[in-house]
Amino acid sequence: MNYLNLKKSETAQVAKELNVLLADYHLYYQKLRNFHWNVVGKNFFDLHIKFEDMYEDAKLKVDEIAERILTLRYQPVSNFSEYLKMSNLKESPSDIKDVEMVKALLSDHGDILKQMTKVIEQAEAVGDEGTIDLLGSYVADLEKISWMLDAWSMKSGDNHPEA
Repeated sequence: MNYLNLKKSETAQVAKELNVLLADYHLYYQKLRNFHWNVVGKNFFDLHIKFEDMYEDAKLKVDEIAERILTLRYQPVSNFSEYLKMSNLKESPSDIKDVEMVKALLSDHGDILKQMTKVIEQAEAVGDEGTIDLLGSYVADLEKISWMLDAWSMKSGDNHPEA
């Protein structure tokens, strides 16, 4: 891995945590597809479109995370059974209300952000700037969509609740 100026032995933990993040993003992607297909009610049009935007974004991130693992010269996990074992996320039923869907996604965002922090900490420890740079933009993206979903879930008239 001379072209990266990183030692493979030093990036093993980065790749391990990236694989957990990959598992998280696969479950997140599938949950978004589930919610996109199964949302009903007066918020259908808004959420159906938003969930599609979100799963398209997640699909791109899945590929980029896997390619980063490969760049580090490790193998990305690629079996759904392994994702289910490794992921910090859990599957959701298909027949939940739209508000519960949003609440589940916000919870997942918290777990994904924690995993991203683990990856970044491991990458910082070995000077892996490529991984740090990749995940920095992911953190900002996920924080922004979390803010939007949280704002959507507020009652009209609520104004900037305490953190």
